[in-house]
Amino acid sequence: MKKPQDWRQWALVILGLLFVALILLVPLALIFSKALAGGLGLLWSNLGEDYMLHAIGLTLLVAAITVPLNLCFGICLAWCVTHYDFRGRKLLTTLIDIPYAVSPVVAGLCYLVVYGLESFIGRWFYDNGMQLMFAWPGIVMVTVFVTAPYVARILIPVMQAQGQDEEAAAMCLGASGWQIFRRISLPKIKWALLYGVVVTNARAVGEFGAVSVVSGTIINQTLTLPLLVDQLNNDYKPAAAFTAAGLLACMALLTLFLKTFMEWRQRRLMQRAEA
Repeated sequence: MKKPQDWRQWALVILGLLFVALILLVPLALIFSKALAGGLGLLWSNLGEDYMLHAIGLTLLVAAITVPLNLCFGICLAWCVTHYDFRGRKLLTTLIDIPYAVSPVVAGLCYLVVYGLESFIGRWFYDNGMQLMFAWPGIVMVTVFVTAPYVARILIPVMQAQGQDEEAAAMCLGASGWQIFRRISLPKIKWALLYGVVVTNARAVGEFGAVSVVSGTIINQTLTLPLLVDQLNNDYKPAAAFTAAGLLACMALLTLFLKTFMEWRQRRLMQRAEA
């Protein structure tokens, strides 16, 4: 990688920096400036509102359920795709990308049709004391759907690049499947796995489209932070809206920091392996 040599290359670099500043940094700075415009007293007052605390708690609850589920799903799926050759393997690899291709709003509508009170499944759950749609279970369901591919898609190329020689040798020495995974496979993929967890968590926290369809946007019941930002903005409460947006921005910045660290750590490990 070389430094820019002439004015054209420097102009391209400056153009890129200006684009990043205008499209990314300026809106981010605006969020924090608007959140703090009324002073720290108003900021703490907005943060202490019942609807704000409930939205924060619901958002964290959804992420806390979604991330472990997709972590287990992603590991199992990546393991099957990279370790076994079976009929339908390529189809399964293609189906992983369905949440990428389908609009979150369409996904939410499909879940509403299948698991709503008008359907047999939704009615059965409701008669047995559990409401899926317009309640937190439905929010979790659609969030799991939209975040399902991330861990698997990150792990599959890593597992393919590392090969199976060490695992095959351990199997020949009599190691069980769990021992092979815990002592050989997991240490090799741990940083990629953590990277997948960070990305999945970021997507779960910020999901809006699918959640807006199945939540019903009931205050103090089914409003996550992204939905609360939209609700407060529609209710002409800009200070509270920007406070909620600031919380999401802080979560995004933390995620960005963790993501950068994971990428740096992964590159260091790959460089050591090549050396």
